[in-house]
Amino acid sequence: MLVNLTQILSIAEENRYAVGAFNTPNLECINAVLSAAEKLNVPVIIAHAELHEAVSPLTKIGPVMVQAAKASRVPVCVHLDHCEDLDYMAQALEIGFTGVMYDGSTLPYEENLVNTKKAVAMAGKYGCGVEAELGALASREGGAANVSGPVYTDPDEAVSFCRETGIDALAPSFGTAHGIYKSKPVLDLDRVKVISEKTGLPLVMHGGSGVSPDDYRTGIRNGLRKINYYSYMSKAGTNAVKDLLEKEDITFFHDLALAAEKAMEADAEKALRMFAGL
Repeated sequence: MLVNLTQILSIAEENRYAVGAFNTPNLECINAVLSAAEKLNVPVIIAHAELHEAVSPLTKIGPVMVQAAKASRVPVCVHLDHCEDLDYMAQALEIGFTGVMYDGSTLPYEENLVNTKKAVAMAGKYGCGVEAELGALASREGGAANVSGPVYTDPDEAVSFCRETGIDALAPSFGTAHGIYKSKPVLDLDRVKVISEKTGLPLVMHGGSGVSPDDYRTGIRNGLRKINYYSYMSKAGTNAVKDLLEKEDITFFHDLALAAEKAMEADAEKALRMFAGL
């Protein structure tokens, strides 16, 4: 069942949990995530990141994602993740995406504000919810290091930003990083609580893979309603393929793809259980 970002976040708020948002750059990822969500009967977000354009073009994977969401037995939002180009966002809206995230976090505050307002106006014509980012994570989407280091979100600035832009969800910076963690992240979860209380909006955790169960639970209690998760799920798929190739002489690629899909489904299920408190 296809729903928009505000609808799925309302479900999360009503149940006081977080909905999982998974990048799905290929069919195996889509199948893995939706199968896990349907098994647990929980809502889920499938997302396409702009940086995955070279892996899987939006015009090809986007319609597949929308159709899969419509056919699912659980509420599914089809979301554009980390979009820095408003023309690219326009393509996703035309395809039928029901959530978009404009990422102007590397821009000066005023430019981020102006562009986010434009994104809200564009998405509003399609009944599509908008997420934005304020502050900067320790690494960019894709795992590349942020040379200036993390820039933690100022709660008072967040209030002004949310009020002026009219966004539906905010991704603040509080110590997470994209990609595979080399050491345990130190998260400022008190900052999450303050921003949640001051803005009144659902908050989003980027760099959600690799966070400890205790930090997930505290973050959700403090106002996180969407957790982005991909790197460790993808790594589980890679490891499954490696293991299979070590054990057997595989001829057909589809056997490798299926092994990866099943491993990613198991990893996604584990994450969804944590996010939903199951």
